[in-house]
Amino acid sequence: MVMEREEEGGRLFKGREEFGLGSNTFQAILALGIWLGAIHFNIAIVLFTFLFLPFSQALLVLGLLAVLMFIPIDEQNRFGRRLSRYICKHACSYFPVTLHVEDINAFQPDRAYVFGYEPHSVLPIGVVALADLTGFMPLPKIKVLASSAIAFLKTRRGFVRIAMEMGHPLVPVFCFGQSHIYKWWKPGGKLFLQFSRAIKFTPIYFGGILGSPVPFRHPMHVVVGRPIELKKNPHPTMEEVIEAHSQFVKALQDLFEKHKAQIGYADLQLKIL
Repeated sequence: MVMEREEEGGRLFKGREEFGLGSNTFQAILALGIWLGAIHFNIAIVLFTFLFLPFSQALLVLGLLAVLMFIPIDEQNRFGRRLSRYICKHACSYFPVTLHVEDINAFQPDRAYVFGYEPHSVLPIGVVALADLTGFMPLPKIKVLASSAIAFLKTRRGFVRIAMEMGHPLVPVFCFGQSHIYKWWKPGGKLFLQFSRAIKFTPIYFGGILGSPVPFRHPMHVVVGRPIELKKNPHPTMEEVIEAHSQFVKALQDLFEKHKAQIGYADLQLKIL
């Protein structure tokens, strides 16, 4: 599954398809269809429920979906592990996803880290390169959390506060090519903006090949910076959080500028909102 090699300034990981040893197109599309199609399928169920079912049946369907949210397949489930491994193995080779780690030796399997992954875009699909079942990073388990609204890094400091309270290193991560894998559209106007703020989420339409959940095949490069060590502080002040957040933003900007030319984005400018 994994090919790795040293490169100037760090370690490079790639899926084997590039070397003729891994996933074929069918396996990659099937993996992405299972993973990303589930999102579209659930959206379709909710829309169908509200539009076509009587109230009593709609409540039954929504109740069932709510129950399934609280009965996840955990990491000990054999079927869940096999399915997740299949998705992680073949999804990376589809685009393909390449992982650049500046200092692989800085990551220890017995420590916890807080990764700040940017940009979110429509769906942060490149984050699959960091998953434990993908086999790139030397970490036994990775969990993904997202804020209730997308892509405003300057005012999103909760992940920094968590890192400070737990005393875990903060890791800047940037994915080049993330914004090219889906086309998307959202309504404009003040009414839609007010609605988005009220529900704390921005509804958008997005699609890939032929409008399907399958994204466009565009190479993604996930660049992982060096961990930023933080002193454990169970009750950080807002000023302390802002200072650590500024340190993270600066590290992310430096990471972007350092790698953009060698990856093929020399003219790309980073604007942090």
